[in-house]
Amino acid sequence: MTGSASELAHRLGDHAEAVCREYLSNGHRSGNHWIVGDVRNTRGRSMHVRLKANAKGPAGKWVDEATSEFGDLLDVIRESCGLIEFRDVADEARRFLNEPHPEPDAQAPGAQRHPAAARGSPDAARRLFAMSQPILGTLAERYLAGRGLLLAARERALRFHLGCYYRDLVTGETLTFPALIAAVTDLDGRITGLQRTWLDPSGNGKAQLSDPRRSLGNLLGNAIWLGLEPGAPVPVMAAGEGFETMASLRTVMPALPVAAATSANHLAGLTFPPGCRRLYIAADADAAGRNGIRRLSQRAGEAGIFAMVLRPQLGDFNDDLRHLGPRHLVARLGDQLAPEDASRFLPPG
Repeated sequence: MTGSASELAHRLGDHAEAVCREYLSNGHRSGNHWIVGDVRNTRGRSMHVRLKANAKGPAGKWVDEATSEFGDLLDVIRESCGLIEFRDVADEARRFLNEPHPEPDAQAPGAQRHPAAARGSPDAARRLFAMSQPILGTLAERYLAGRGLLLAARERALRFHLGCYYRDLVTGETLTFPALIAAVTDLDGRITGLQRTWLDPSGNGKAQLSDPRRSLGNLLGNAIWLGLEPGAPVPVMAAGEGFETMASLRTVMPALPVAAATSANHLAGLTFPPGCRRLYIAADADAAGRNGIRRLSQRAGEAGIFAMVLRPQLGDFNDDLRHLGPRHLVARLGDQLAPEDASRFLPPG
């Protein structure tokens, strides 16, 4: 561990309980330990965080008895927030340390620093995303690969949650399933909502549910963005309804920013990024999809953006990718893109 990391970890240890209440909010204090399911803030009892230094070691050290993982509070921040680069972890730790924190004794037993987020709100979406982990090596990555979607493991919009709540809208029963979590963001990169795709724990595609995919939060005007750099101009982009449709285009054109609006109505209301001059709209076969395309094309024209519709050969572009193969999809797209975009975004040959 570098000196900077050691210093940050030591300073976090001075506020170990406050750190736990912030980033491991699904746990509770028991004596000199914070008890929680794991470092990603899952409910449970297998992970113990030492809150005060003693003969066994410094404050902030933790061990997960179920997995034999161990670490310090920087690891807690990294995993609970789904961060990858140390710079981002250090920035989040410094942000936390610069805020005032009440002494543990001044808090009611079991109290959290933040009130519970309203169900379905953008705050609830941001908290669920923070509780999830990067997809690399998870069931979510396996699910995507099974759909032919070979996305970069560091796509910032995608996370995996090991036990995401699912509520049956008919019976009211609440269950938990692993889930692919896709962040819905505005053009500044701020999470306003998300989409959950519940997965079969055995790895056999989606969970066997009546509606294994649901969205929440503020979706209108926003999208699941892949390849968007917040605030940067986006002269050429593609947009469509479904995440897997747009992820299929992203798989064969990894340099093209794409937006999945999650529904036809939300597609029609998509906010255009700065500098956009050409928009490709991925077609969907149903009537609602055609209406969304028409309305988005009209808005694009009014904004001075040239809109072009991309049409799959089968039901959607993920069907093309899985059943016809990436070479066929590339060839079909090459016939529909502007020549300069085909040479820029499609693989050679």
